[in-house]
Amino acid sequence: QGQLVESGGDSVQAGGSLRLSCVGSGYTISSGCMGWFRQAPGKEREGIAFIDSIGTTTYADSVKGRFTISRDNAKNTLYLQMSSLKPEDTAMHYCAADPRRGYCYTNMERYFAYWGQGTQVTVSS
Repeated sequence: QGQLVESGGDSVQAGGSLRLSCVGSGYTISSGCMGWFRQAPGKEREGIAFIDSIGTTTYADSVKGRFTISRDNAKNTLYLQMSSLKPEDTAMHYCAADPRRGYCYTNMERYFAYWGQGTQVTVSS
């Protein structure tokens, strides 16, 4: 059973930057699709960035051009570099893994079997 642990969330002002990290244990993050999701209060959880087993990345329109997903295979760590942050980016952010598929089915949240506990990002105006 794989485990994921996120870190890096913080409170920042609009226009600022943050880098979230997600360390995997018991699971090799490069072996399948990895994704970052977020959930704001009163809203459904949404997938915002994905990277498949060969390194192809996909982004939600809301973060495209501002966020970058990457991974360090040697450290078994997934990252989300967030820049030009906006108040609407305020949410709990989660990393997740689909261990069965190398390709990312970004609309199939139920495929993601491993989830971290989340890290809070708060952006003030």
